[in-house]
Amino acid sequence: MSSGSSIRMSLKINDRDHEFSAAACDTLLDVLRDKLGMTGTKKGCDMGACGACTVLAEGRRIKSCLALAASYDGRSITTIEGVGAADKLHQLQAAFIRHDALQCGYCTPGQIMSGLALLEENPADLQTIREGMSGNLCRCGAYPNIVAAIAEVAGL
Repeated sequence: MSSGSSIRMSLKINDRDHEFSAAACDTLLDVLRDKLGMTGTKKGCDMGACGACTVLAEGRRIKSCLALAASYDGRSITTIEGVGAADKLHQLQAAFIRHDALQCGYCTPGQIMSGLALLEENPADLQTIREGMSGNLCRCGAYPNIVAAIAEVAGL
């Protein structure tokens, strides 16, 4: 986290209000992980290239490592912690398991968050899913299974 003067801000994260102080230059990713203890969102490349840090801001996917937390003051954020629960998985999480769409699991939270946003866009075919997920990398190479999981939930 950055040093410097702190500013007060609030976020609605997973339908819960959070008020905290953070430096004006703190990223949303660092605030989520370090200030609020929401470690489901992963820090991968820290340059916006891998998608491991993907969250939904007002329903739109963003790379939280590139987003200044102060820019989202007062906004609604959804992280992987707000999607399903261990005893009641979201249908996309269940599809990831059925299709073995994860190996090491590091990228999985970002893949699921990006997949949820893509599903809201109503992908028309497998190519649309592939293109829509191109901002999320998987070092293990589970891409065909990730596409299959999203396609199942999309009804393709």
